[in-house]
Amino acid sequence: MNIQILEKKANQFREIHGLGSHDSIRLRSLLFKLDVLTVFRPLSAGFSGMAIKTNHKEAVKRFILINSNKSLGHQHFTICHELYHLYIQDGFESMVCTTATFDKKERDEFNADIFASNLLLPEHGIKSLIPDKELGKDKLNLSTVLKIEQYFACSRSALLYRLKNLGLISGKIYDVYNQNVKRSAVELGYTTSIYESGNHNQVIGDYGSLARELYDKETISESHYFSLLADLGINLQELEQIEDGEKQ
Repeated sequence: MNIQILEKKANQFREIHGLGSHDSIRLRSLLFKLDVLTVFRPLSAGFSGMAIKTNHKEAVKRFILINSNKSLGHQHFTICHELYHLYIQDGFESMVCTTATFDKKERDEFNADIFASNLLLPEHGIKSLIPDKELGKDKLNLSTVLKIEQYFACSRSALLYRLKNLGLISGKIYDVYNQNVKRSAVELGYTTSIYESGNHNQVIGDYGSLARELYDKETISESHYFSLLADLGINLQELEQIEDGEKQ
């Protein structure tokens, strides 16, 4: 799938789900709307996220795991990356991901990164925030870069990659603006929350219900399923407590 098609797919995804071409995405609300069970866990540095899609008797279930040790900006990009796997990629079942590498050797991961870049940071939305005098290569002020990344709640590196692909900055400016990220935000009066970790152990969606459904439908064996839950950092005792609470 070429880059133009991926951009088209991202724009169509926005349109289908009621997101304007200039809007930032309220990802938590979107995940609720899509009924994608999303779990945030503090995990190792090399892990960004994971997606699982099951299809049993025409009932499709989707799951995302996000590393909450990553910055919030990186987490937002990873969610958009996983949405590619879950909604766009043909024949998808599961994938463990290190996102925002844009590695062309890993074709599905590269496609997911490009889709995420377009979904999270739409071209029209970016350009609407740039003053006319800065619409040209290497004319962007750092203050404008900060305004864009705060509006779209993205990481600095993800935004700079997008700006470079749009022909708005060169590799030299990319390197300059990718330094002292937190300090530049503070100096211009912004909070640093999107550059820090968060969402530890949060869950979006019906956690206990999906766990029972996967087991009841024998999507995977009991031992393999419990092993997967443990690998994902999901506490089995906690799951039992959630299920018991629903029965009361």
